[in-house]
Amino acid sequence: MKDVQFGELPFLKHDCRVGTCVYSPDGTSFTVALNDGNINVYATSNWERTWILSGHNKEVLSIAYSPNGDRIVSGSNDSTVRVWDIATGDCLYIFIGHTSEIYSVAYAPQGTVVASRDSGGTVRLWEMESGNCRSIISGCDVINDMAFSPKGETIAHAGDDCRVRLWDVGSGEMRGILIGHTNSIWTIAYSARGGLLVSRDRGWIVRVWEAETGVCRHIFDGNLYTVLSPKGDQIAFHRPWGEDGVKLWDLKTGSYVRRLSGHKGGINSVAYSPQGDLIVSGGKDMVVRLWDVETGACRQTMTGHTGGVIKVLFSPKGDYIASASSDKTVRLWSVGSGSSRQISNHHSDGVMDLKYSPKRNQVASCSKDSTIRLWDAETAIHSRTLTGHSAFVSRISYSPQQDQIVSSSHDKTVRLWDVESGACLCVLTDHTDVVIDVVFSPQGDQIASASSDKTVRLWDVNTGECRHILIGHHSSVWTVTYSPQGIQVASAGVDGTVRLWDVETGASDHILTGHSKLIERIVYSPNGNQIASASDDASVRLWDIKTGTCTHILTGHQSNATCVVYSPRGGQVASASYDDKSVRLWDKESGDCRHIMKGHKEKIHAIAYSPGGNLITSWSDAGEAMLWDVETGECYWTLIHDGSTQSGGNVLVRPLVWISPDAFVTGDNNGSVGTWDVTKEGDQYHVHMRWISPNGRLSLKDACVQDVQGLSDFDKRLLKQRGATGEPSVRLREASKKVMSMTSVVSKLKSSPSGTDALNLSPTSPVISFTRHSGKQPQYAIHPGTFES
Repeated sequence: MKDVQFGELPFLKHDCRVGTCVYSPDGTSFTVALNDGNINVYATSNWERTWILSGHNKEVLSIAYSPNGDRIVSGSNDSTVRVWDIATGDCLYIFIGHTSEIYSVAYAPQGTVVASRDSGGTVRLWEMESGNCRSIISGCDVINDMAFSPKGETIAHAGDDCRVRLWDVGSGEMRGILIGHTNSIWTIAYSARGGLLVSRDRGWIVRVWEAETGVCRHIFDGNLYTVLSPKGDQIAFHRPWGEDGVKLWDLKTGSYVRRLSGHKGGINSVAYSPQGDLIVSGGKDMVVRLWDVETGACRQTMTGHTGGVIKVLFSPKGDYIASASSDKTVRLWSVGSGSSRQISNHHSDGVMDLKYSPKRNQVASCSKDSTIRLWDAETAIHSRTLTGHSAFVSRISYSPQQDQIVSSSHDKTVRLWDVESGACLCVLTDHTDVVIDVVFSPQGDQIASASSDKTVRLWDVNTGECRHILIGHHSSVWTVTYSPQGIQVASAGVDGTVRLWDVETGASDHILTGHSKLIERIVYSPNGNQIASASDDASVRLWDIKTGTCTHILTGHQSNATCVVYSPRGGQVASASYDDKSVRLWDKESGDCRHIMKGHKEKIHAIAYSPGGNLITSWSDAGEAMLWDVETGECYWTLIHDGSTQSGGNVLVRPLVWISPDAFVTGDNNGSVGTWDVTKEGDQYHVHMRWISPNGRLSLKDACVQDVQGLSDFDKRLLKQRGATGEPSVRLREASKKVMSMTSVVSKLKSSPSGTDALNLSPTSPVISFTRHSGKQPQYAIHPGTFES
């Protein structure tokens, strides 16, 4: 039972592909049109199917509810339009007259007229009282779309003649023609109040018209699909390919607002909530995302589909989301529940960087979800989310005074934030490509940023001005750091060189050459006399800062060296390799290798010394952490974190940081942030989980619900769909007990055959197992969660 998400409802499984789906106006029923010609109607009170409406003998392409919700109209590839009674499931009318496939149907707002559009370029208006065809509207060879005005007095249609035609519904006479497009018009839509009409043509030109006067107010270029906000003040654009995300534009001013990015590929469907404050999107990446319109933050990521999402929509009250997929399912999600609010505190994509503020006892995390989040290191309380970047945030850094945070992003900007208020103080925009690294100077008056545009830029914190542009690298600059004294900046990257720069003048002090491949990481020694570089040529080099000479070449790794750090006192250097999965400890003075520490099963991405220098932690891209004794090289503890949802390209370069001699923080690929306490009893170390941020998912192995009491029908169906075995109890032994411990749900978890300990986890925790080393007993502290009946 993997990745059950809190707020998720049981899904609706069908035997053939879903064509489209729609809620009734009052939200009490939900209808799904299928490719086999059937239409399924569900009651949303329990999501039981109430009717199978059969009659069409080909795929149903369009369905619509009447304004009062008592009828459904459907259009099919069989060239017929049918009207159905929701109460009885009977077919009331079969409208015959079209000679080709029915592409769309719609009720007029008054409910007295139905419009149907076929592939042959004809729109027909049908009387609901008599079932007769009132009017046949044409005007061009092919009509691609139609729409009623909100008051129902006008119907607009557009097609291959590059014109939008407006017709009077009562008389059937044409009221006007909107001219301006130079390509076939594919879609049209009225704003909710009817003041605006939006049209989009084959050349991706979108025109916004004043419906009354026919004046074209705005023209937008390069957009494929459009969705209007309920208030008519905003328009959303998306494409079914690429990674452009959802682009929002202000319809009053015609200005660009922001981009909602996060989907891995094209977006097939977008919908606004009825209140207009949220947007839901469904993509080819099989993911549904919920966005805050005001901030652009991704509030919820919903996974579970095994095929591309073809349509998303909100319920009329905005409290539920439905998503239809090519996997033949419709999935249902709760919006605004307590669980959804928990999910909003959690990063919706991989954690890229972590930093700790001792003064505030605060952890800052940044993510591929384009946000920065601030956490109380002791209590796990999420205090603030910093939003503004439009692409994933690569690095963050606290100022020495710890009152500001600087961030770098793939949106090509650097942002400076006030920690107390969360306000963005300034946006630094001079880079011409993605910004990969950023850091404060030790004095806090300057910021250095490294970019794929081959430059390092030094910024004045007070004015936001660029003091120096450091030019010399021949390719992307991956890492930048200040010397401990703040008088020098070091940079390195794809060209395999380390360059040392004078902060005051911007002049190049030394160019350190010797590596044959790109340099992953550089770091100054604590006293600033030496710098270490780790490279994909499998070596670590130690350089003398004054002379620029290489004092030691540390070889032994079998593949690229991805990490290098100095011990707190500077006498030792630790390095890790991505592919050989080892950590090596080196003597700084002699260059000798003191320990080779192996045990990781996955590629290592990060290492860090404890503040006392007696321990070192290492972290792999699959979330596997190990704790090592520096003196002996012995591994004391291993954590296997199964919360990762992606691998491969999701590189976590700095997903852990020590916050005290006996505690460290981790971040992982599914967006979780957690704090771990380290204690020593005799000669043995033990690690306890202090807290972990909610991730909204539950993963259990061999879950059994036999005789479990208090599960709602929704919970029963969802757990069974996700693979839980056994039958829940029908009768409650304790009727007054409305909450049961989660441990009763998973009380029959099977023991792992490998000898690892099986744990009962809270709904906010990922799957975790602790492996014994040298007879030492693993320790854990995880609080069980609850299910409500």
